[in-house]
Amino acid sequence: MMKQLDVVTIGEAMAMFIAQQSGDLAAAEGFVKRIAGAELNVAIGLARLGLQVGWVSRVGDDSFGRFTLQQLEKEKVDHHCVTTDSRYRTGFQLKSRVDDGSDPEVEYFRAGSAASHLSPQDFDADYFGGARHLHLSGVAAAISDSSLELTKHAAKEMRSRGKTISFDPNLRPVLWRSEEEMRKQLNLLAEYADWVLPGEKEGFILTGYRQPEAIADFYLDKGARAVVIKTGCDGAWYKTADGEKGNVAPILVDNVVDTVGAGDGFAVGLISALLEGKSLPQAILRGNKIGSLAIQVAGDSEGLPTRAALGDF
Repeated sequence: MMKQLDVVTIGEAMAMFIAQQSGDLAAAEGFVKRIAGAELNVAIGLARLGLQVGWVSRVGDDSFGRFTLQQLEKEKVDHHCVTTDSRYRTGFQLKSRVDDGSDPEVEYFRAGSAASHLSPQDFDADYFGGARHLHLSGVAAAISDSSLELTKHAAKEMRSRGKTISFDPNLRPVLWRSEEEMRKQLNLLAEYADWVLPGEKEGFILTGYRQPEAIADFYLDKGARAVVIKTGCDGAWYKTADGEKGNVAPILVDNVVDTVGAGDGFAVGLISALLEGKSLPQAILRGNKIGSLAIQVAGDSEGLPTRAALGDF
């Protein structure tokens, strides 16, 4: 029998090669292999905090696919619903090393990947229905039309079963046919979510509003229970369907190593705390803390803490 899950999520994993020398990727000669993927980062982070987490995807029958499955085993992320697809390859990416806290350069090799062939046929009703919560991001929605349909189907089914749903837009404009299509589809997906987690710039692109409260109202009007807007150096601003609102201060760090994965770390903190019954401000504070830890380490998930490392924060 399948184990009961706290959280289930859907996404693509890629092998990630991080340059060992800073500077232009073209000049890099040595790389370190890691695992990457927005939803996978969240799954790993939640599992490290002791939650039972399932990740649904497709990987190729290749070394990168085997590497992905090995990492899932290592991180104790359930993969009963990960399919090894012999027809298509597992994607990979190259990432530059930066020493000044700026965003690294990333090149993706994912077109036609195994994960891009996810579809509603990958939805196992018993597996998803056994989870308390569904986490979705705009990345899985963007990689193909069939994967978008899977995310919509999962959201609709989980909502009909009374499960909670979180949604991080995690914009990837290059994967969409147009910004208009991206805006339309992600806002439709957000209508199923209880907790919507855009960044401030993402909120402007998706809603046309610049002020956090206006962005929040846009999604609250669509049925969200709470909207949390990541405001960078200012922390995060939130508003609930009950009218509670406010700002939660950031956790400042002295040395920013790698900004990729900060938003995923934030989602780990917020989701884990809310599922534990913490208040929304407490959950946001934990999200800020884990996001701050994530950016102090090279790699997308390497900075995500265990429960012991997080301590009583």
